Amino acid sequence: MLLNTHTALPHILGLIEASANLAQIYQDITIGLAVFDRNVKYVHVNKRMAEITGKSVDQHAGMSLQEINPRIALALEVILKNVIESGQSQLEIETEVSISSTAETLVVSCFLTSCYPLMDKAGDVLGALALVSDISALKLRNTAQDELLKLEELLSDLSAAFINIPVSEVDWKIEQGLKRIVEFLGFDRSTIWQFSDDDGRLRRTHSYALPGIKQPPLIVDEAVPVWTSITRRGEIFSVSDVNELGEEFWREKKYCMEMGGIKSFLFIPLNVGGNVFGLLSFASCRVKRTWPDLLIQRLRLIWEIFGNALERKRADQTIQKALAEIQTLKDRLEAENLYLRDQIDFEYKHEEIIGQSPAIRKVLQQVEQVADTDSTVLILGETGTGKELMARAIHNMSGRKTRAMIKLNCAALPASLIEAELFGREKGAYTGATSTQIGRFEAANGSTIFLDEIGELPLELQSKLLRVLQDSQFERLGSTKPIKVDVRVITATNRNLALEVKEGRFREDLYYRLNVFPILVPPLRERREDIPALVRAMIQEFGATFGKNIERIPKKNMDSLEGYHWPGNIRELRNVVERGMILSNGITLVVDLPDHAAVIPSVAMSFEDMERMHIVSVLDSTGWRVRGKLGAAERLCLKPSTLESKMKKLGIKRKPPIHEI
Repeated sequence: MLLNTHTALPHILGLIEASANLAQIYQDITIGLAVFDRNVKYVHVNKRMAEITGKSVDQHAGMSLQEINPRIALALEVILKNVIESGQSQLEIETEVSISSTAETLVVSCFLTSCYPLMDKAGDVLGALALVSDISALKLRNTAQDELLKLEELLSDLSAAFINIPVSEVDWKIEQGLKRIVEFLGFDRSTIWQFSDDDGRLRRTHSYALPGIKQPPLIVDEAVPVWTSITRRGEIFSVSDVNELGEEFWREKKYCMEMGGIKSFLFIPLNVGGNVFGLLSFASCRVKRTWPDLLIQRLRLIWEIFGNALERKRADQTIQKALAEIQTLKDRLEAENLYLRDQIDFEYKHEEIIGQSPAIRKVLQQVEQVADTDSTVLILGETGTGKELMARAIHNMSGRKTRAMIKLNCAALPASLIEAELFGREKGAYTGATSTQIGRFEAANGSTIFLDEIGELPLELQSKLLRVLQDSQFERLGSTKPIKVDVRVITATNRNLALEVKEGRFREDLYYRLNVFPILVPPLRERREDIPALVRAMIQEFGATFGKNIERIPKKNMDSLEGYHWPGNIRELRNVVERGMILSNGITLVVDLPDHAAVIPSVAMSFEDMERMHIVSVLDSTGWRVRGKLGAAERLCLKPSTLESKMKKLGIKRKPPIHEI
């Protein structure tokens, strides 16, 4: 398109200015419009063009492109000169212009430009007209869409790469995956951290950093305590500008400075089975960046791919360890060829149940009544009361006592492994299953199987256990061939299974199958008269172990032991006696009860009040920390879930922290 005129260039502008409507349109259109003379100097611009160049409308007249905005001159001057010299229009030319730049940010705008020559009647070029449209937002949307599609493709590639991946390649594949993510998304570093099983500290297990970017330390929990606590709660934590963090993050800010000057970061924890076992972090050291929700969602999916691979690796390591233990036990048991025989008296090394109280006599009478039958027994009681000891007593008094009792703690293994442990597996049943493995039901054929913490058994396995109870048969994992067994089942739990059934966490039909003959083991506080005998037996046992000869116990110490309400039951008593034996140097045993121990007061007080008072005192001493090392659950010798259940039942509310994070 050529703009032919029969007037001189100034006259065109005069006509525009003479018409109020035309002048208003000329100024208000959203496209930048500029008129140039033959020397490529501004004759006139509208408001939008002035906004693009960053100068007022009046400042443009008679000025060159270079004088108004050097960056725009670099993009437009050549185009305009070509139009003026050739008399030919150049339409819809896309250019990128750096509008501003700092050490941390670079703003680049994209323009679509069309240039037309302005001619008089004789065909002489008087100047040029430029129409400039800012298409930065459109380009940004298109670029974002393209990047999202590429990110989805990357996500798909990573997902496919981790399908059926050999365990030996998991770490290498994760490192390669981190490298691809860092390079694709423009991060400087990406790291996987995991909480150590040994000490609970946050340790670096996998990391990739661009050349010149410093790798993080192997352990960071002490350097970044607030971040660690946030991660343990399973919360995503993103920061676009480290300098904007509050004063409580002073350690974290110092860490960012030491780690190459981190400007922005993102933490994504991974929750497996209700527990946070690690996190994936991203760091940007060169520029600040934002963390859109859509990006975080995709990065969470990537983390789940990595996390599942790490869980498979953990499971395989557990299986390999179990296989090694099986082989050792097979050699030890020689011809019996039993699978994972439990060590007798693993927790309590006494050869018989100690106690003469009415409560324990009643339990022993029930044990004698049911032992000679093959009936299913459900042993109920709090943690540490000796439920496993009762199960062994039933087995040892039964006609199956010549074979070892097989035990499985349903809470000690992840759900993915319990099925293989119970029913066995065939070679190739899943990745890492390199050999056939018999399960514990098969090993217990002709004997007794003791399923501890039966309330923790996943719902999907409860139906399979029900089938064994009903039909006495099952199939190994990866096989359709039924295996017939003759097994007596004894189970134990500290949960209220009737309530679990009511709340849908335990199958009702399985509950009735297990509850044929329930035995309730009393807590130690209901058999206080047995404490002296238990203490003497423990002194004899530890005396042989430690090479010490304890001949007396002060009466005030024994009175304190009998007065304490023992929330951890016999297990807690055993720990107290063992600690006393270690600390005692003479022939007298001196024991210290747990801090703030609640003894029976002279004024009548309900058991619930005593239990509530003791739990609150222990929580106060731990800063209301329930879980983890030195937490209240460990101090009370209880499982964290058991303590939380007691707190809920007794109406104990967590005190708010001093500083809210």
